[in-house]
Amino acid sequence: MTYSVWDMVNSISDTKKNLLEENAENIKIYEPYLVNKSLSYHNDALMYANEMNKNFFIDKDMQYNFYINILRKRKRFSSWIKKEKVDDLECIKSYYNYSNEKALQALKLLSEDQINFIKKQLDIGGITR
Repeated sequence: MTYSVWDMVNSISDTKKNLLEENAENIKIYEPYLVNKSLSYHNDALMYANEMNKNFFIDKDMQYNFYINILRKRKRFSSWIKKEKVDDLECIKSYYNYSNEKALQALKLLSEDQINFIKKQLDIGGITR
């Protein structure tokens, strides 16, 4: 049976079924970054994920065995945090030819009237569908 990295995370946190005992080749699907990130959203696993981030050079099978043996069985699911989209950021970036960081700083300084003026200057007309 073929597994995904999410099956590995599920085996670490919920099922406690060691997928490496089934087939040693399953270690190829283990992605330390994704496993660490998914476990870091939970209070009981945060410190362990931090330790694995510090010790990134440890072999994948050792990391997997560490997690599967140290974490208690628990259903762990959380949606990943996504970057917040700022509505007027693209207008400021194209008007001033700024990067994301500079445009965010400029957005804090500009008034609503100034942002509306920039939007009018960038409006090229036409019909949007």
